[in-house]
Amino acid sequence: MEFKEYQKLAATTMIYGAGVKVIYPTLGLAGEAGEVAEKMKKVLRDNDGVFTEEKVEEIKKELGDVLWYLAAISSDLNINLEEVAQMNIDKLFKRKEKGKLHGSGDNRENE
Repeated sequence: MEFKEYQKLAATTMIYGAGVKVIYPTLGLAGEAGEVAEKMKKVLRDNDGVFTEEKVEEIKKELGDVLWYLAAISSDLNINLEEVAQMNIDKLFKRKEKGKLHGSGDNRENE
């Protein structure tokens, strides 16, 4: 599935009110990202870092929720999710070419 199609379909399930546009999905994204981290933590704690098929499926479901919230935020701001993906991969490859994948900061490619 392409991001454009996903974003369009996901938008049909966005039922939060106009008064909470952007805010609601941003808070949801933070919560779902936390759930992904929780699943990872429990794999470390309870499974000695072994990712069983069951654990991977649980994480996959949470990542799907993260994706939905990303699509919702993008839709609320009239941002094409495919453009977000392309912009990000372009940035990463530019950093890779310059040997700047390590480090921190949003503008490492300009250093």
